[in-house]
Amino acid sequence: MSTLLEIRNLTKSYGKGPVLQNVSLNVDSGRIVGVIGPNGCGKTTLFKIIAGLISDYQGTVMVDGSPPGVKSKAEASFLPENTYFDGGIKAAGAISMFADFYRDFDRQKALELLKRFNLEPGMKLKSMSKGMQEKLQLILVMSRAAKLYLLDEPLGGIDPAARDIILDVILKNYSENSTVMLSTHLIHDVERVFDDVIMIKDGNLLVSESADSLRERTGMSLDQYFREVFKC
Repeated sequence: MSTLLEIRNLTKSYGKGPVLQNVSLNVDSGRIVGVIGPNGCGKTTLFKIIAGLISDYQGTVMVDGSPPGVKSKAEASFLPENTYFDGGIKAAGAISMFADFYRDFDRQKALELLKRFNLEPGMKLKSMSKGMQEKLQLILVMSRAAKLYLLDEPLGGIDPAARDIILDVILKNYSENSTVMLSTHLIHDVERVFDDVIMIKDGNLLVSESADSLRERTGMSLDQYFREVFKC
């Protein structure tokens, strides 16, 4: 394994104060990493900084040896929590857009995943349920041959029956040289796939270690530890 993501002393503030405070961590290649914390703890801000969408921060962020920018954007595939497509776009149109924009995009894989999720190429985004829209966005993101996948709450609007299919798609569509960072509050449903866990509380890094190490150290599952720390 090699270090894919290196963060040192990362701090990001908005008007009311810091959202991330002096965060330092390493993420290796070939890992599935759970990024855990309550709403508002800084998970989405962290992902946006890594993806190069937020640049006014303090500290150092290196993605495969480069700061967030043109090179890292070509290597990181970001799934935001909310859709950014116009409601009139069709699934096939979104696939074509990604194929034109990203050289590492696999159109055939995207079409196969559409079929697996029972989505029609001619369906317009505005006619899809929230869960369907999230499936389409996941298809687009996971059809890239990226080094780093940043998935911000990919299971939020997905019905329980489809979650195992989504996890299967994630597990089968990243390589041993790439890493998936997945933020979620549905820890009980997905912790079995995590190699490592990053836990953030009030903008501070609380945990950054292997999932097995945390379980052994605390005698708890990740979900139990989360509930204990955050009193859920």
